[in-house]
Amino acid sequence: MHSLPSQAMRPLSFNPSLSSSRFPFFSFSIPIFHKFKTNPTISKKSQKGPSFLTLRCCSSGSVTAKSSSELRRNRAVQEPDEKVVALRQLFPKPGIGIDAYIIPSQDAHQSEFIAECYMRRAYISGFTGSAGTAVVTKDKAALWTDGRYFLQAEKQLSSSWILMRAGNLGVPATSDWLNDILAPGGRIGIDPFLFSYDAAEELKEAISKKNLELVYLYDINLVDEIWKESRPKPPNKPIRVHDLKYAGVDVVSKLSSLRAELVGTGSSAIVISMLDEVAWLLNLRGSDVPHSPVMYAYLIVEVDAAKLFVDNSKVTPEVMDHLKNAGVELRPYDSILSEIRRLAAEGAHLWLDTSSVNAAIVETYKSACDKYLMNHGSRGKIKNKGYGESNGLSIVPSGVYMRSPISLAKSLKNPAELEGMKNSHLRDAAALAQFWCWLEEETHKNVKLTEVDVADKLLEFRSKQDGFLDTSFDTISGSGANGAIIHYKPEAESCSVVDPNKLFLLDSGAQYVDGTTDITRTVHFGEPTSREKECFTRVLKGHIALDQAVFPENTPGFVLDAFARSALWKIGLDYRHGTGHGVGAALNVHEGPQSISYRYGNMTPLQKGMIVSNEPGYYEDHAFGIRIENLLYVQEIKTPYRYGGIEYLGFEKLTFVPIQTKLVDLSLLSVEEIEWLDNYHSQVWEKVSSLLEGSARQWLWNNTRPIAKL
Repeated sequence: MHSLPSQAMRPLSFNPSLSSSRFPFFSFSIPIFHKFKTNPTISKKSQKGPSFLTLRCCSSGSVTAKSSSELRRNRAVQEPDEKVVALRQLFPKPGIGIDAYIIPSQDAHQSEFIAECYMRRAYISGFTGSAGTAVVTKDKAALWTDGRYFLQAEKQLSSSWILMRAGNLGVPATSDWLNDILAPGGRIGIDPFLFSYDAAEELKEAISKKNLELVYLYDINLVDEIWKESRPKPPNKPIRVHDLKYAGVDVVSKLSSLRAELVGTGSSAIVISMLDEVAWLLNLRGSDVPHSPVMYAYLIVEVDAAKLFVDNSKVTPEVMDHLKNAGVELRPYDSILSEIRRLAAEGAHLWLDTSSVNAAIVETYKSACDKYLMNHGSRGKIKNKGYGESNGLSIVPSGVYMRSPISLAKSLKNPAELEGMKNSHLRDAAALAQFWCWLEEETHKNVKLTEVDVADKLLEFRSKQDGFLDTSFDTISGSGANGAIIHYKPEAESCSVVDPNKLFLLDSGAQYVDGTTDITRTVHFGEPTSREKECFTRVLKGHIALDQAVFPENTPGFVLDAFARSALWKIGLDYRHGTGHGVGAALNVHEGPQSISYRYGNMTPLQKGMIVSNEPGYYEDHAFGIRIENLLYVQEIKTPYRYGGIEYLGFEKLTFVPIQTKLVDLSLLSVEEIEWLDNYHSQVWEKVSSLLEGSARQWLWNNTRPIAKL
């Protein structure tokens, strides 16, 4: 799947500044967590999280943006939007009293993919892309999204919405736009559960310049109020235990390592709200969120206790025993704020990752700390187990604001996790070989297939593989011009027929019990043009360059991004997305903190065991799209020399599916690049052929022959 613009797959930020370089590095006898190189900040303003959508490049004055209707010539009259009208009618109600309302994409856990009942931004705007922010004022409605979704947003937004193409010259950030159109003293409402604390603080600071007020609406979400009975019910499917043979490390060991970190940083407890972090730490998996094997839950780990806040109806007897054996207690999902207040009242120093923990939790803790100080004074008595003084800290409760240590620990795959990823990728490759064989046969028979037909058939092949659970994201099946829509999702009622005379881009992935896959291939069933071949070959050259990269340890991902773009840059071409994102092991298809992107704010070094995608591309709007994607894992490279006494790292492939050689202009490839392609196809045949038979095996043979012999 295309790489996210976020440096580390983190939540929405309203500040264009890039993220801090503070990331945790821990080490223990069980190498799960890696020691911090910086000291924690106690009771001070937290470091800012990385930007997600703002990518601001705006002028100092006011900016006029075109509405989406101006982009569609067949629509001349602005249409009223009943949902927006209904939302505005709530603005003056008692207890609300606002002039604007912001609707982000996220749920209370800052998830990329969210349950249908939390898709508020999609409901209010009609734009279904996974990234975007909607803002409704008393007389305007605007939506910000990034370059992956510009074409999709143009199609989906009604004429009453203004499309803000984040990152384009002259497009203001959300806060700048609000500062420009609202009168001083205006009130901007948000649901504090849907914003990370950092994002809310950045917004608050930005709008204060024009004397605007940010209003936290704790008890009401305005979109839910107009959604009413038609809003889908929250998910309640059962949670399952992630087998130790796939997890590699048991829960007790993970919690022990984390608790050592709590003591080392002077924390009494840590609040974990990112769903994949909860799932990874407890070796649990769920199905609350489309494409991601996670469950809606919060986790609080104390030095001698742990509490999982989850809907109890999802907890099976097996899961109950699993948690009990690890010393984890259950609490109702919606009791998280009361537990935060209780911990503050007992003097707890909470470790809070304010780039991901929502503003409602952090503000509740801060308010409870203030209340404690008022009731007890600076040296008041503490009610429980020695919070504070035992760690050499003030007994007044205060926050420890640092990045979650789980994010990095989760990204460093242990041997069992890597083995599961390798095995699942081979089964996935077999399914893809069967699929491509079928599609070529159908196309040659002139069978008309839509983009949805093709995606459904791929799902059918994958579902027959052992351990298959779900897709890892909505399949991007784009023929011709639709391939240029970077995050295209075909719909049955509006999608195109796959045209054999045009490029076809297929970006897909799967969730298996032992791993997560993500792969993109671009093919042509007829005769590609010289332009298409040149663009494809230059994308391939970038893919090869990154795959072969060797780099010293402690190298951040952004250093490698140019490897993938260089061949395109040489003729003045580029692409509007990052080159690589982290991938979870039987978890989220996008994970941080690592990435490979031209946005240089993410200083997380690539380390052994990390998994990243390698997916350069090129897109001509309204014409075609090209992307070639494999997953790689980072490993040590045995170099002849070790300058400075350090290790050198490189990549090993996880993905083994043929790259269509018909699209390659051999005159643009070096001898070494041709050797790379032949060697790759040799590995594909060696690793995957034994899993196939009949026509699919023959297809694999035909598509893995050395170029020199074609």
